[in-house]
Amino acid sequence: MNDMRRTILWVVFSVSLVLLWDAWNKHNGNPSMFSPTPARPVAAAGSAPPPVAGVPAATTTAGATPGVAAAAMPTAAASAPVVGEKVTISTDVLKATLDSKGGDLVRLELLKYSDAADPKQRVVLFDQSAQRVYLAQSGLITTQPGISLPNHLTVMTVLPGERTLADGAAALSVVFESPEIGGAQLVKTYTFRRGDYTVSVKHELRNQSATALAPQLYLQLARDGNPPPGESSFYSTFTGPAMYTEASKFHKIDFKDIEKGKAEHDKTGDGGWVAMVQHYFATAWLVPEKAQREFRTAKVSDNFYSIAMVLPLGEVAPGASKTHEATLFAGPQEEKKLEALAPGLELVKDYGWLTILSKPLFWLLDQLHKLLGNWGWAIVALVVLLKIAFYWLNASAYKSMGKMKAINPKVMEMRERYKDKPQQMQQEMMRIYREEKVNPLGGCLPIFVQMPFFIALYWVLLSSVEMRNAPWIGWIHDLSTKDPFFILPLLMTASTMFQTWLNPTPPDPVQAKMMWIMPLMFSVMFFFFPAGLVLYWLTNNILGIAQQWFINQQLGLNKKL
Repeated sequence: MNDMRRTILWVVFSVSLVLLWDAWNKHNGNPSMFSPTPARPVAAAGSAPPPVAGVPAATTTAGATPGVAAAAMPTAAASAPVVGEKVTISTDVLKATLDSKGGDLVRLELLKYSDAADPKQRVVLFDQSAQRVYLAQSGLITTQPGISLPNHLTVMTVLPGERTLADGAAALSVVFESPEIGGAQLVKTYTFRRGDYTVSVKHELRNQSATALAPQLYLQLARDGNPPPGESSFYSTFTGPAMYTEASKFHKIDFKDIEKGKAEHDKTGDGGWVAMVQHYFATAWLVPEKAQREFRTAKVSDNFYSIAMVLPLGEVAPGASKTHEATLFAGPQEEKKLEALAPGLELVKDYGWLTILSKPLFWLLDQLHKLLGNWGWAIVALVVLLKIAFYWLNASAYKSMGKMKAINPKVMEMRERYKDKPQQMQQEMMRIYREEKVNPLGGCLPIFVQMPFFIALYWVLLSSVEMRNAPWIGWIHDLSTKDPFFILPLLMTASTMFQTWLNPTPPDPVQAKMMWIMPLMFSVMFFFFPAGLVLYWLTNNILGIAQQWFINQQLGLNKKL
C-alpha cells in the first residue's frame, strides 16, 4: 500500500515539475513542450483580404455540399490594394470602425472594459493593424456561371448620417451601397443600439439585371491565430473558432486543426451560428430564423483563419429585391445575456467538461453578488456554503487523518523493526490498520468526492468576465488580475503549509519530504493567478484549517504551536 502511494506521489510530483517548467518557459517567451511553436505575426494591414471561408480564390470548390454549392471569390488586385473610406461609429459602449471596402467591421473597442496588458487602453476585439487582424465580413456569392456579385472586396459608398449616438437616442444606423455588379446592387445597413453589444446587419440585394439571380449570403469572422495580448502562461483558455448546430451542439475548433486541414464539424444545418472565442469575450454571427445554411472553416493565409455561414437567399427575379437580417454579437461573455440571444451561445463561456456543475455554481455566485454587492465577498460566501455542504465529508476525512496521526508512532517503530523485511513490514502494517480500525485511504475519498465541485468553481472564476475590474477590499482593485503586492498568494502559501503541518507525518521519509515540497511548488503558480482564484483557494484553506483544528482538538491530536 505504501509503495503504491509513494509511486503515485512521485508521479504527481514529477508531472507538476514538468508543467511548472513548461509554464516558466512560456512565460519567458520560449516554445511550449506541449503546443505548437508560437504563431508568427500576421501580415500588416493593407495586404490582400481573405476570401470566404473554405473557398479558394478564383476557383470553384469541388465536392461542394449538395444544395449549397461553393462559389468562387475574386482575388484582390495584384497592384496596390484599394483603400476604402473608414467610418467611426460611437455609442455608449462601443467604438466601431467600418471600412467602405466591403462594408466590413475592421475595428471595435469595448468602452466599458480596460485592456489586460494596458489598463489605460480599452479592450479591442476587431482590429486591422500590423500586430493583429480580426474582421467581421459579409457579402454575396453565386454559382451562376459568368456572374459576380458585390462582396467584401467591393468598394462601397457610405451614405451621409450621424456617426455618434446622440443623448436620448436609442439607435444609430450607417448605410453602405455598392455599385452595380453583375446586374446587382448590395445595400448593407448596420444598426447600433444604446447599451447593446449586438449590431443588426441588414443585407438588401437589388436585382437590376434582366435575368433572375440565385445569390448566397456569407457571414464570416476571420482572425489571426495569436492569443489575445496579456494572456497568462500559467493557465490556459481557449482562443479560436466555434460553432453551434442542433445536431452537434456547441463545438470548438482548434486553429491547429484548420492548419492541418483536419477540422471536423457539421457542414450543413437548418439553424446554428458561428463564433470566434477568446478569454472573457466573443464575436458571433447569429441568424435566429430556421433556414438551410452551410458552415465553413479555412486557413486563409499564413497564421490567418476564418469561419463562416453561407445562406442561400433563393431566386431574385429581375427588378425585385431580397432582404436578409442578421445579428453580429461582439462583446463580453455575460452568461444571462448570451442565453437570451441564441440557443447555446452562453457556451462560448468555456467551463470545459465540468459545465454541468459550473453553471449552477455561477448562478449561486451571481445570487450572492446580488445580495452582498461585491464579487470578492460573493466568492468568500460561496466557498463557505460549499464547506458547509461538505462538512460531514470533510469531518470524516479529518478524523481518518487524525487516527493515522495517532498510530503514527506505532507505525514508525514497526518500520524500524522490519526495515530489512519489506514483505513482513507490509503485513504488519495492514495488521495495525485492522486492529486500530484505520483506513489509510479514508482521508482521500471525501476529498475526491468534492474535488469536481471546487475544480468547477475554479473554472467559473477563471471564465467569468464579471471578475474584470471588480474590486474586493483595499489593494485588490481587479479580481481578474494577479495581486499587485502578492499578499493573497503569500497568505495562501502560509495557510497551505500550516495545513500540511496539521496533517499526520508519513512514516516514509521520502513521502514526508514530498508532503512539504509539493504544496510549496503548487503555491508558486498562485503568485501569477488572478486574485479572485487565489481568494477562493485561501478561503478554502482557512475554513479547512479551522475544521481540521476543531476535529483534532476533539481527538486530542493537535500539535503544540
